[in-house]
Amino acid sequence: MVTAIVLPDFSEASERLRGRNVRAGYQRGYGLQYGNLVNQLHQDELYNKAMELARERTIVHEQKRMNLYLILRFGFEGLAPGHIVEFGAYRGGNALFMAAVCRELHPGTKIYAFDTFEGMPTTDPEHDTHRAGDFKDAGHQELVELIEKEKIDNLHLVRGLFENTAEETLRDIGSVRLSHIDCDIYSAVKYSCTMSEKYMVDGGYWVFDDPLSADCIGAMEAVEETLIQGNGRFAEQVYPHLVYRNWPPS
Repeated sequence: MVTAIVLPDFSEASERLRGRNVRAGYQRGYGLQYGNLVNQLHQDELYNKAMELARERTIVHEQKRMNLYLILRFGFEGLAPGHIVEFGAYRGGNALFMAAVCRELHPGTKIYAFDTFEGMPTTDPEHDTHRAGDFKDAGHQELVELIEKEKIDNLHLVRGLFENTAEETLRDIGSVRLSHIDCDIYSAVKYSCTMSEKYMVDGGYWVFDDPLSADCIGAMEAVEETLIQGNGRFAEQVYPHLVYRNWPPS
């Protein structure tokens, strides 16, 4: 089911530099933007099978989902055990996708998808262009029924404001290897980044969907305050996602 994928060769790039794996970031980002990884992934049986679950329930650009696939497939080696959290699930497409991939590649890994499933909470016009109620067509009940129908037992929906649900859930989860943050607005991005950091394993990933989007400058501000100014981290990857790692800067 898992086909051979040839990553770009950046063998001379440092495996570990300033809290990031430069070689891995180049392989994923360059391969998707300029190389032939897109074509390779379109031929990958597991990727395509997982996409079938996500296709009708996501608005995220496909290359971002490809990047998540590459991290799940090649990026977890050597990391301590841990689960995956997603802040901002909307209609569940990416969570379904990651659950399908992990069921094959990482049995025992669970995906916890956090969202109000009722649209955006109150936003701050000094930071955000989105408004309360945006993305309210999440279709929570349809998603629940799909999860039951497909017997996706490694995906758990966590409904409510992050501030009301995340801390207790993460405490129960214990360890996180990947935090996929796709919640658009300043307060939500900052909270989810800070909260997931407490449980992130060494070398774990933050994958941000929004900060480089023109309508999500507040998301970038949150990343700057938490990971760049707050912790002195440097990005491992800037295309198609902004990706950081949980290694201390060196």
